[in-house]
Amino acid sequence: MIDLAVAIVIFALLLCRPGRYKPPEYTDDKLVSPYLTNILGPAIHNGAQREEPFELVVTQNGINEIIAWSKWPKESKGIRFSAPVVFFVPDRIELMGTANMKGVDLVISIVAKPRLDEEGLLNLRVAKVKIGAMNITPLARMIAKRMYAQRLAMVPIDTEDLGAKIAGSLLNDEPFEPVFDIAYIFENENKKLRIEKITITQEKLVLRLVPAS
Repeated sequence: MIDLAVAIVIFALLLCRPGRYKPPEYTDDKLVSPYLTNILGPAIHNGAQREEPFELVVTQNGINEIIAWSKWPKESKGIRFSAPVVFFVPDRIELMGTANMKGVDLVISIVAKPRLDEEGLLNLRVAKVKIGAMNITPLARMIAKRMYAQRLAMVPIDTEDLGAKIAGSLLNDEPFEPVFDIAYIFENENKKLRIEKITITQEKLVLRLVPAS
């Protein structure tokens, strides 16, 4: 009876759905987010053109609009991930989404605490991982490090690729140079920007960006 009661409690914790998790409607006919093209994009472009430090403000609603205009769900190794929502909370970023595993929907919550060290390197440290209301952080870290090691062993990694750097930081706590080339965002713009400071408040992310050689 005790084992059954424990199993029921664990199952209930795993199936728990956080009250604030309210994903927006997703449709397949969307192309590009207006927030990205009309607000965020011009802010980056204009700031980079001035060749001096500037602040980029990203709102919680704005980032979730960009996410909602992306293609969902995404599938990997039999797990389908959908309906992600980002929360900006003081000093941390929280991501919630639905993972469908063998027909069962589970809400995954990930808390990341971005930090710049004394050398200006950025680490996107994952502080907590939950399934429903159950904290699985130690297990998630162990699995993430194993997956990262396997990927390094199987596939050559471009150490200059920003996506690879972000993956290494999230999965293996590896800090990296927070420099990105806006040529990926704007055509014919041979400019790079460095993240010099990160400030996260309620529903707002502020990045101080400086020109980088």
